[in-house]
Amino acid sequence: MQDKNTLNDWLNWQEALMEETIVLGLDRVQIVYDRLFPNGAPYSVITVAGTNGKGSTVSFIDSIYHQSEFKVGRSTSPHLLKYNERFAIDGVDVSDEVIINAFELIETERNDVTLTYFEFSTLAALIIFAEAKVDLAILEVGLGGRLDSVNVVDSDVSVITNIAIDHTDYLGDTREAIGREKAGIMRTSRPCICGDQNPPKSLLSYAKEIKTPVTFISEGYPGDIGLEGAHQRLNAAVAIKAIESLIDKFPVSDQMITDGVKTATIKARFERKMIGDKLIILDVAHNPAAVKTLVDTLAESQMKTVAIFSALIDKDIIDMVNLASESIQHWYLVPLSSERAIESRELKNKFSNPNLTSICDDMNNAIKQSLALKDIERVVIFGSFYTIADATLIIDQI
Repeated sequence: MQDKNTLNDWLNWQEALMEETIVLGLDRVQIVYDRLFPNGAPYSVITVAGTNGKGSTVSFIDSIYHQSEFKVGRSTSPHLLKYNERFAIDGVDVSDEVIINAFELIETERNDVTLTYFEFSTLAALIIFAEAKVDLAILEVGLGGRLDSVNVVDSDVSVITNIAIDHTDYLGDTREAIGREKAGIMRTSRPCICGDQNPPKSLLSYAKEIKTPVTFISEGYPGDIGLEGAHQRLNAAVAIKAIESLIDKFPVSDQMITDGVKTATIKARFERKMIGDKLIILDVAHNPAAVKTLVDTLAESQMKTVAIFSALIDKDIIDMVNLASESIQHWYLVPLSSERAIESRELKNKFSNPNLTSICDDMNNAIKQSLALKDIERVVIFGSFYTIADATLIIDQI
């Protein structure tokens, strides 16, 4: 077994442990979870699933509880720049040492059970929060719900933000199929909060089958919020209802809710930065539903806009491009630091009007070109977490 002295050593080793990066199913991770937590996780849990809006909803919940006396753990994925972003306690990312200690404990308990990179991450989060003696953990589901490793935990409240077409190779290619996968995080007689405006029948029937009380949210939060876009008001309302469902165990005041919603922040969800006279928008929108939301938010302010764009090859790129094209005057296409990224010339062929695109050698070149445009007011960078990660590294140096 190779030496694992640093966090990067551990992560590189985990990536090599299984050839497949995504292996859905709870059989393996359940065995190790039961060894680590024979009596279950020693804290209350809110589990958050959905196609889009998971990260924002987690941020709203987390921010509200920050106003209270309760100690709260937050687990999200993927990370943008540092793996440590996946685990926070009271809003502070944990150290390399804390993560490594969790990995070492997993390694002593897993024996002959092979785990994926994400399964290590899930179990590490549960250990880190137990060691920190949190009162409550907010766990973001990685992919789907029913077979995602986060679903080894019996949550006190389940949250489903919305259901759209994404990850069809794993979850199915209809909203009914995907809805059933998301519904898998529900638990009998424990509340589920759902923000989908047209919930699939599969979700409703499964809730009825296992006797889960579901609250559907259709009205957005009317007050001041810390995140931009009309869709964030709905995410805030979903977050508040999740908190209210635990109010007897974790009481928070109306003022805490107001302050928490107002001060919530999250990276790369319509994140704004000014460089000279240009407004830069960073957004991880990586499927058609998320791009539609991005476009709607861009439309709230009429500005001449160009895009820096790339995506992973398994995404519905043509729909993403078509949805955004009316808002974008020119596209700068960039390569990404991922094996799953689409090649730039193949990406150019996805456009009905390739003349509106320029292929750039790298992200740095794309940012320089877009900032040099005299009549452009706004640059939107989107398409993937990798797109935003690559851009952030450069923008932070400008």
